[in-house]
Amino acid sequence: MTALRKIIHIDMDAFFAAVEQRDNPELRGLPVAVGHDGPRGVVSTASYEARRYGVRSAMAMAKAKRLCPGLVIVPGRHEAYKAVSEQTRAIFRDYTDLIEPLSIDEAFLDVTQNKKNIAMAVDIAAEIRRRIRGELGLTASAGVSYNKFLAKIASDFRKPDGMTVIHPDRALDFIAGLKIEQFWGVGPRTAERMHYMGIFTGADLRRCSLQHLTEVFGKMGRTYYDFARGTDDRKVETEYVRKSVGCEHTLESDISLRSAAIIELYHTVLELVRRIAKDNFEGRTLTLKIKYGDFSQITRSITVQQILQTKEDILPPAKRLLKDVEVSARRPVRLIGLSVSNPSPEAELHRAEWVEGFLEFED
Repeated sequence: MTALRKIIHIDMDAFFAAVEQRDNPELRGLPVAVGHDGPRGVVSTASYEARRYGVRSAMAMAKAKRLCPGLVIVPGRHEAYKAVSEQTRAIFRDYTDLIEPLSIDEAFLDVTQNKKNIAMAVDIAAEIRRRIRGELGLTASAGVSYNKFLAKIASDFRKPDGMTVIHPDRALDFIAGLKIEQFWGVGPRTAERMHYMGIFTGADLRRCSLQHLTEVFGKMGRTYYDFARGTDDRKVETEYVRKSVGCEHTLESDISLRSAAIIELYHTVLELVRRIAKDNFEGRTLTLKIKYGDFSQITRSITVQQILQTKEDILPPAKRLLKDVEVSARRPVRLIGLSVSNPSPEAELHRAEWVEGFLEFED
């Protein structure tokens, strides 16, 4: 029998806002939002003091200020956050070289075999958290388990500044009690479809047959089936493989004319082509993201045979996707985004964050 792996997921708490509060003591204890303070600004991340008022990442800054009149808004300093992120990675490397960054503020570590020969993964996680606090003046939450799925979920359970261990003997009971929205890879639209199917918890999901899940969700059905049973054989990947390239633009003012939306779509396609060329990326699935003036949003995707790299490759399918989207005075458009990705279950789980300028939303 193969020995169980020891996987840790480290997630920095309210990372951007925490760095700002650390570097500016006057901000400590105050509700802080990092982002642009303008008519079309959005919250990149919010301190826990701000979250008590309902302020969340990706929220319009205007709404955040209404929810929290005393909100302190700080412009982002991306280079500073990258520097701190590298300091956390240096701490991780003292224990293992098997590190898979998920974003600037979180990573998986495989410590099954570790440099310090520490027997218990929970002891390694505790030591890393102590060092992050002592050396960097920040807090991190940790999840510890025998696979990536469970470690990721566990790190969210006692945020901020907490740690959760999911032992193999308790994994199935733990999963059974999870809300389906807590499952990795289940977004709002998938959760809505699962609710329609009568799936609200991990226990409900476990009762679904593999055949039914794959009929409804395609290849991801197998992933959901395995997750419900505590199975996740994915390795901690030290080589970062980009799963998608995307860009999006928040418009200066909401648009209600389809002709104006097509013009904005054209400019977004040109930006996407530049990013694809820069990353030398190859993908066949194009996804259109539309956010409306009321902040509701939809996505539409199409997979084609050829690699999507040039304007001539991307613009026609982008227009086809836009054709099926409402653009009207009743539903004016606030944001248009496009991404190219690889059509695979792994891509769904690791879909890159949408990036607006240099701003990366994190939570």
